Amino acid sequence: MPTIYDVARAAGVSAATVSRVLNGQRTVDPDMVARVLTAVRELGYRPNAVARNLRRSRTTLWAVIISDIGNPFFTSMVRGIEDVAQQAGYSVVLCNSDEDPDKEETYVAAALSEQMAGVIISSSGSVKAARSLLDSPVPVVAVDRELPRGEVDTVVVDNEAGARTATEHLLAAGYRRIACITGPEGVSTADHRLAGYTAALPAEPLVIRTDFREQGGYDAMAALLSAAERPDAVFVANNLMTVGALRCLADRGVDVPGEMGLVGFDEIPWADLVRPSLTTVAQPTYELGRMAARLLVDRIATPAAKPATVVLPAELRPRQSSTRP
Repeated sequence: MPTIYDVARAAGVSAATVSRVLNGQRTVDPDMVARVLTAVRELGYRPNAVARNLRRSRTTLWAVIISDIGNPFFTSMVRGIEDVAQQAGYSVVLCNSDEDPDKEETYVAAALSEQMAGVIISSSGSVKAARSLLDSPVPVVAVDRELPRGEVDTVVVDNEAGARTATEHLLAAGYRRIACITGPEGVSTADHRLAGYTAALPAEPLVIRTDFREQGGYDAMAALLSAAERPDAVFVANNLMTVGALRCLADRGVDVPGEMGLVGFDEIPWADLVRPSLTTVAQPTYELGRMAARLLVDRIATPAAKPATVVLPAELRPRQSSTRP
């Protein structure tokens, strides 16, 4: 079995340098980091996790707590996290809170009791879970959604600007009674996207809050269609609810975009394959994850630094569902 000294010889560096690289320290020259990681892969070296954890009083694992593993939005984001984690010598444990605050609290408690090296969380809105993280010494980064009532390193998309652009796009296309289907109150993505929609709308807002799930989008769309004055367009604040809204419109025989314009937040892999193709507000999902992981590496290295907030832009991708004949 290869040792740290074998890796050092193969990379042409000292054993101390190998140790710094594997511990995720950023003071090592990038060329040396590349040589060490190459030697680790070629030799099949595996650090002694037990000994290293005893030295650190912490594991080399990150807990990544996401709000819905069934949502394809998170696939690329988690890939970005994992790529950076692997380069820094960490492994990722994926936890699915399933938009359930109780499950989120359970996973947070487990991450803290297992002395995880860090936590990246897309919060379902649990104030209790947020407080537990803020009161602990474990480094934390919030991704996609802000952590309730807490100041931590955060990576989000400019949700308000993206929603405002989507609503303005529908207005420019000639739609006038535009509704919004958004998520639960207190979840930052739902609240900011609602704020962007409201800011762009010259008329009275028409809003339905639901649960960020496909069935929630279906039920919300059905309620809008049953209204005395139904809308002529709808902005839907996430991808799964957009799928549900589209399914409802198809079931009711409502023509899109003739009778109902539609814009969804989050890109969907098949958005340009369906007919009509689907207008979306796309997020840089991989970059969200990659940036969150980089912030966590920095936070582990410098625990006392001031928390940083990174806001990434969203991009409107106009297609047929919002283009009135």
